[in-house]
Amino acid sequence: MTHEKDQSSPLKIGRRHFLGGAAALGVLPALASGLLMPRDARAQEAKRGGHLKLGLKGGATSDALDPATYSASVLFVIGRLWGDTLVESDPKTGAPLPSLATSWTPSADASVWTFKIRNDVQFHDGSKMTVADIVATLKRHADKNSQSGALGLMASITGIEEKAGDLVLTLSEGNADLPLLLTDYHLIIQPKGGVDKPAAVGTGPYILKSFEPGVRATFEKNPRDWRSDRGFVDSVEILVINDNTARIAALASGQVHFVNNVDPKTVPMLQRAPTVDILRNAGKGFYCFLMHCDTAPFDNADLRLALKYAIDRQSILDKVLGGYGTIGNDYPVNSNYALAPTDIEQRPYDPDKAAFHFKKSGLDRPIQLLTSDAAFPGAVDAAILFQQSARKAGIAIDVKREPEDGYWTNVWNNKPFCASFWGGRPTQDSRYSTSYLSTAEWNDTRFKRPDFDKLVLQARAELDDAKRKVLYRQLALIVRDDGGLILPVFNDYIMASSKTLKGYVDDIGNDMSNGYIGSRVWFNA
Repeated sequence: MTHEKDQSSPLKIGRRHFLGGAAALGVLPALASGLLMPRDARAQEAKRGGHLKLGLKGGATSDALDPATYSASVLFVIGRLWGDTLVESDPKTGAPLPSLATSWTPSADASVWTFKIRNDVQFHDGSKMTVADIVATLKRHADKNSQSGALGLMASITGIEEKAGDLVLTLSEGNADLPLLLTDYHLIIQPKGGVDKPAAVGTGPYILKSFEPGVRATFEKNPRDWRSDRGFVDSVEILVINDNTARIAALASGQVHFVNNVDPKTVPMLQRAPTVDILRNAGKGFYCFLMHCDTAPFDNADLRLALKYAIDRQSILDKVLGGYGTIGNDYPVNSNYALAPTDIEQRPYDPDKAAFHFKKSGLDRPIQLLTSDAAFPGAVDAAILFQQSARKAGIAIDVKREPEDGYWTNVWNNKPFCASFWGGRPTQDSRYSTSYLSTAEWNDTRFKRPDFDKLVLQARAELDDAKRKVLYRQLALIVRDDGGLILPVFNDYIMASSKTLKGYVDDIGNDMSNGYIGSRVWFNA
């Protein structure tokens, strides 16, 4: 999902750099329209009109419209259609860009930030957006009882107030990354903060017209949109198509114009289709298996190490992702993050070391691993490969396949050992704060170490990049060696669209053009 699962699942989409890869697929002409261009240039070339249909995986009947709870791909895109955040990120560099906030100024120690706010924006209900609405929104997500997916990011904000028409945020310690944290897709600005009615009323390019959880959502163009460089189609329809075969069939037959989560195994077939373009982006997202560090038997450090040595990462990259990704090393950061560690030794597949730690753990029974293709494309196959590689170390893994519908509510963040994925986050700080701080709502490995929390806060406040990089290396090593994350691969995002669809923007932020797919594309006829 985010998570992104950010984005997305936590996304997770919510739950979770997107560049290049076209040559490897042999589809450079198909991606030509996706090259990043300045906003004005894109707006000049874009054609307006038409009804856009998105066939998306990552929806469930339990989905709700409160952005605080967004945790999968469909809700990630829905939020981007109807809502805006204070700050956006540059698709190419990841740097913060103005959105509802026009500018920001930090204090000398980056502990107090002052944001200038647009005063010409209306919500979908016709009311004027005010600084008071923004204050109420941020306070709602910062409330420890909110269960917001952004709660971990908001934990260090001690003051949220309006001063002389500006938004002023006071932090418990300096944070040079604060503007980027406010790009989080949960932090959509709502009338009165969404406190009384956390539904889909915002300032975004489209107005929600209907919503059937796990089935369908429809949108119409917002006539009051404060931006002219987006929202090129007249209306958008999202069809939840969790079945991989059905989703591809819907694209090939013209029932939808865009699909996400393309299984690498289907790429060769799709490349032969005369009406389809393949979209591939590298990014910060990853496929993983999660262990709850506070739940037996995974509260045993030797068992966690045994399982980390027992997974054949290269096999999963080759057989599940078709090579469309990179090897992971059991910490949630890759080279697409600024100041990422580059010299940590790669953990190998080592059945002997796995057997050693497994024996030391004292466990003598099979381990149940829950999985579903809702977790990521090929998650069931990946779990079976894990089962096979662990068997060579004398570790018995019982793979249990769960239904796709409800996976993100019934299994992820509830069961002690399961498959999952995460979309990217704008910074290392937000990556660790979202799911590894002891206080994070989405701490899905139940990893809680006070010394780790202290290091996160220290790195957040450090303004010297060299010193900050050292701290981030320490954080990566702690998660790698003691945490409950088994991260075999960072995935490339593979999507597909009709050749009639143009304007796709590669965005290193997350999948599906960082969720903005619906408002960035247009039809060429």
